Amino acid sequence: MVERVTTQTQMRSAQRNLQANMTHLARLQEQASTLKTINRSSDDPTAAAAAMSVRAEMRAVDQYSANADNGNDWLTTIESSLGFTSDIMNRVRFLTVQGANSGALSATAKEAIAIEIEGLKTDLLTQANTKFLGRSVFAGNSDDATAFATVVDSTGVTTYPYSGDPAGEGGVERRISATSTVRVDAEGGTIFGTGTASVFGLLDNIVTDLRSGAEVSSHLNGLDDRMAIMTGQRSEIGARQVQMERAQSTLLEKTGTLDAQRSGIEDADLGQVIIDLKLQEVTYQAALAVTARVLQPTLMDFLS
Repeated sequence: MVERVTTQTQMRSAQRNLQANMTHLARLQEQASTLKTINRSSDDPTAAAAAMSVRAEMRAVDQYSANADNGNDWLTTIESSLGFTSDIMNRVRFLTVQGANSGALSATAKEAIAIEIEGLKTDLLTQANTKFLGRSVFAGNSDDATAFATVVDSTGVTTYPYSGDPAGEGGVERRISATSTVRVDAEGGTIFGTGTASVFGLLDNIVTDLRSGAEVSSHLNGLDDRMAIMTGQRSEIGARQVQMERAQSTLLEKTGTLDAQRSGIEDADLGQVIIDLKLQEVTYQAALAVTARVLQPTLMDFLS
């Protein structure tokens, strides 16, 4: 059976072929101008879904990286503060040893030591109330302006109440992966002590004994114990900082890997697109020429 071909059939077929060629040409022109193989989901639904998945993972990694950067800044601030604290405590111990040599020191010399220790206590309070972006690094989740306050009661007794989270409770954490978090604050109550066992009260007692002429060597064990606790906490902070820096390195590498995956899915090869575009232009011009030759004028063209 011979299929009947009419002029109208030829025209419809030619229009379809030309439209298909124009659509492909327009798509290649868009790819050449945007350098993207996917400009809308309909271009390649499978690749579009893969690109959306990669981009979602990239956003998560970006957030983890921001968390790690912020956490590392917290830990760096704490490390710096604990470094100054260690220097202060070493100086206090040195002065206490000097003050314990009661036979060789005059009252004036002891008063000078007491005044210096009071100044060091003020410096120690400053370190204990160190802030990062307006938040105390030693007070956990507390919103108080300072971790350690200075309160003098009606009898003249000075106390240093701690406003932070109790040891082992709460704390500021930063998420560095879908399954990992790192604590970025320090337990001020553990490091500096609370209540009558605080390092500030210990320094006050040393000053009082120096001025009263009492023996201060008994405070050396207390100083050593407090310094050992501070050293242990500083080591723990260092371990967290190493973990955070390792996470930063891993996240940076993962960012590069994901960007390469995204580029492989979305980005166009400009050289290949230009070659395809030129070939399609030639194809389209050929289609126009062939259509013009196939669709010859009919009697109706002259009668109209």
